[in-house]
Amino acid sequence: MGSFDEAWNAVNQKREDEAVPSQLRPLLQSVYSSAICTPLRLSTLKHSLENLLNFLTLEGRTNANCWAVDLFICIGEGWEKDWADQGLPEDFHELFVKMGEALHDTIKNPEIAREYDCLPEQLLERAGKLNT
Repeated sequence: MGSFDEAWNAVNQKREDEAVPSQLRPLLQSVYSSAICTPLRLSTLKHSLENLLNFLTLEGRTNANCWAVDLFICIGEGWEKDWADQGLPEDFHELFVKMGEALHDTIKNPEIAREYDCLPEQLLERAGKLNT
């Protein structure tokens, strides 16, 4: 059985000598815990997603952070449960899919991330519209 620590260790990797800062860990942990919680509390999950994406939009907008979040969502390695199997409403599910699509391109190839609506600010706007 997986755990947050396993999932975190799978993505806590340097990108071109840039480390993932410790500030990202509690934000991802909040999303993780909210996404696998039973019963699912959509308002809590929405709040966690907004906090994470706000961080990536502002002070946490780094290549290492964007890659870590993308991989954390996309690969789901080490997760105790698969977020995609949690019965998320379609708008939440689509946001998770977008976060694992081209968020990693934010710093090195922002035009690609923008084209796929995967820049942190685009994802944050989408998160703000989630129905709870």
